[in-house]
Amino acid sequence: CEILSSLPLQMSLYFNVYFFPFWWLITVAILYLKYPDLSDYYKFILVTIMILVSLTELIRLYLGYVGNLLEKVPELAGFWLLTLLPQLPIILFLLFNEGLKIHSLERAVHIIFAAFLSFQVLAAFFALRRMVNTLATRFRLTEFHRLEEQLPAP
Repeated sequence: CEILSSLPLQMSLYFNVYFFPFWWLITVAILYLKYPDLSDYYKFILVTIMILVSLTELIRLYLGYVGNLLEKVPELAGFWLLTLLPQLPIILFLLFNEGLKIHSLERAVHIIFAAFLSFQVLAAFFALRRMVNTLATRFRLTEFHRLEEQLPAP
């Protein structure tokens, strides 16, 4: 029985769990410092983004751990989708939108977080592809053996 979990993905998730509180604290501290200088719509957008990223990241990391370690395809697919759709575009928005008056420390932590997310998208894709192919092969073999047992012997 072959282990299908991805070690690079698991290592990335492990380091991401420790990096996320650091990223969150720096982002909130810098948001607190630059909040009076921002326009009203950027204030609303940034507060909404912080709430959305915080909730999504907790769910995303849980799904990544469960999906990868327990080799569960639905959880790993949910992790991949949450990484690809809301998280990566939000971090890229925070990284490249100059209207947010980005500080250098903020840019540095966003680059690291975007690198984590980009690597996890790729690693999760390959892990998902490997898991799906292996589980499909196991299913076909099980069905073949079941049909073989039902046939009468000559």
